[in-house]
Amino acid sequence: MELPFEQFPALSAIGICRHVFTQRIPGFDVSHDKAEVLKRLEASHREIRDVIGIGDWPLFTAKQIHGNKIAVVDRCSHGPVGREFPGCDGIITNQHGIALGVYVADCCAVYIVDAKTPAIGLAHSGRKGTEIGVVTNAIREMIDRFGSDPANMMVQLSPCIRPPHYEIDFVAEILRQCRALGVKEIHDSGVCTACDLNRYYSYRAEKGKTGRMLALIGLNSTMAN
Repeated sequence: MELPFEQFPALSAIGICRHVFTQRIPGFDVSHDKAEVLKRLEASHREIRDVIGIGDWPLFTAKQIHGNKIAVVDRCSHGPVGREFPGCDGIITNQHGIALGVYVADCCAVYIVDAKTPAIGLAHSGRKGTEIGVVTNAIREMIDRFGSDPANMMVQLSPCIRPPHYEIDFVAEILRQCRALGVKEIHDSGVCTACDLNRYYSYRAEKGKTGRMLALIGLNSTMAN
């Protein structure tokens, strides 16, 4: 069976990082709470990580509370084993050979790449997170911690819920926030998760009983592809 995942041409073209956005895993019962669902999906997600060549990289994830706090993985906090950061909805790093991950099921996974520094970020941005500026905070943290320049950044938005399936177009606000900070290159998948339940999980369309897509990004261990 072909593994269900997608990659975004703009991110693939950069060449300094690896990324993936997993899709719905066929045949999985997702009528459980989030913790149990993620446990059931773990083997499939690990298989996808192996396929794109980051299966042995430490994985750093966020607890995701629909907030705007950003975790930083630097030389001091980067060890051989990944971890989950409590109270955070975004992660940034300038370290190579580690993977950043967020889980989504209608919210947007926002990939941020500064190819010049280099540094990367990943944010979980739904309605609430967008309103309180989680993506803005991630970009500002990359500026403060790594000296990134927004003019050198590229932002990629994942599939997420959109009108008319959702009453708020939070994607438009994410785009506005990025441009306000000086990000010029922004790519939006343009895909609505609630429109294609064969391919994606949707918290709204499935009334809370659903799985999660895993968004991953990591800087290559070396600068070669």
